[in-house]
Formats: sequence, C-alpha cells, structure tokens
Amino acid sequence: MIIIPARLASTRFPQKVLADIGGIPMVVRTAQRVSHLDDVVVAADDEKIIEVCKEYGIKAMLTSTTHKSGTDRIHECATILELDDDELIINVQADEPFIEPDVVKSLIEKLRILQQNNSDFIMGSCYNSINADAAKDPNLVKVVLDANNNAIYFSRAKIPHNQSGEAVYFGHIGIYGFSKKSLKEFCNLNDAPIEDIEKLEQLRAVYHGKSIAMVKVASTGFGIDTKEDLARAIEIFL
Repeated sequence: MIIIPARLASTRFPQKVLADIGGIPMVVRTAQRVSHLDDVVVAADDEKIIEVCKEYGIKAMLTSTTHKSGTDRIHECATILELDDDELIINVQADEPFIEPDVVKSLIEKLRILQQNNSDFIMGSCYNSINADAAKDPNLVKVVLDANNNAIYFSRAKIPHNQSGEAVYFGHIGIYGFSKKSLKEFCNLNDAPIEDIEKLEQLRAVYHGKSIAMVKVASTGFGIDTKEDLARAIEIFL
C-alpha cells in the first residue's frame, strides 16, 4: 500500500500540494507516478485535496488536522483502512512529483528482506550520492550511515564535516517504508528533541535507537520545497 500524506496548511509554502504543474495538481502528479506499483491512497487534512483527487480518480481520505508529521498522518489512514500488521506501507511525499518508480521498488524489496529476516522493527528509506555544493542546501537533507547501511543521523546541515578532505555526502530521498506494526510503534514513540530542532520526523526513530535501513538508489528527481523548485518543475513539464 502506498499512502501519500498531503497537508494543505503548509507553513513554508501554503497549499503547495495543489500547485499546478503542467495543468495537473502536484499531489495528483505524485500519485500518478506510482499508481501502477500498488494501491494508492492520499491521506489529506482538507476537503479541497479530497475533491481534487477525486476529479482525477485518485482515492483520498480525510485525516486529522493536528498531526505533527506525515508519518502520523499515514498511520491514521492505515488504521482507518484496517491494514494487517505485516502489510508494507510506503510513505511517498506529496511534493515528490518526480519520484522514480524504480526507487519505490528498491525500497519495497529492502523491506521484504527485513521481513524475511524477522526484523523486530521494519523501517526503511532511500539515499543517493550528492556533491559538496549540493550538500550545502538545508532543504536537501543529508544522511550519515553505519557499516550496515543503517542511518546514524539525518541533518539539514552539511554532514559529515570535511576535516580530512575525504568526505562523501549522501542526500536523503523523502520516501519511507514500514510494516504496519512498525509504523504504529514509530507513532507511539515519544517526540524527540532533535526531531523538533531539525524539523525532520525520521529523527524520532534514530533518537529512540530504532534502525532505519537505507537503500542507495540512482535518482535525478527532486522534491518541491520552495517556489523556485516549483518554477523548475513547471519548466520541465512545459
């Protein structure tokens, strides 16, 4: 199951998810990119999003306006849908209209391996290599990995600090996967101070010692974080 959390009341970029990209709303473009991979549901916080999705034949449901993160929103959606504990749930961000289907497939494959290995906590995400200049952008989240390709830390800062002159940088791609059971566990964790400081919800799992399996992928897609990103996206679809 692919669930797309869509929040209309974005503080940095109001109504971003409904922004027009080549004649199609952003959230719809994102859903269309992955609709052939699995069932897709948009978990929205406003009826306007529901109505737009219905116009394009995209299933959507209303969720609470008070959720702190997109992950909390997809958990409510998964609960309403009464998904089984072992169901794999992929959280695709609504502002990722260029997400490549192969990226989603790679994450699903990794989660299935974790299931086969009877992992206690099943959560995964993706990353790719980026250059030092791109790593300076606070809108492009960086991730540092351990020897098993699990996330040690995520940051908007340029990490690791290049003291030796040999640093390599990995950019986090805004897609997450969970089993339904682990999604519930994540959402029941107490909020983490670092989650609020960086404004990165995945740090809740890191703070509480939960493993996030990271999958390296080749991706040229980008999320729409600013109005400049939107202008770039519109240019591509012209």
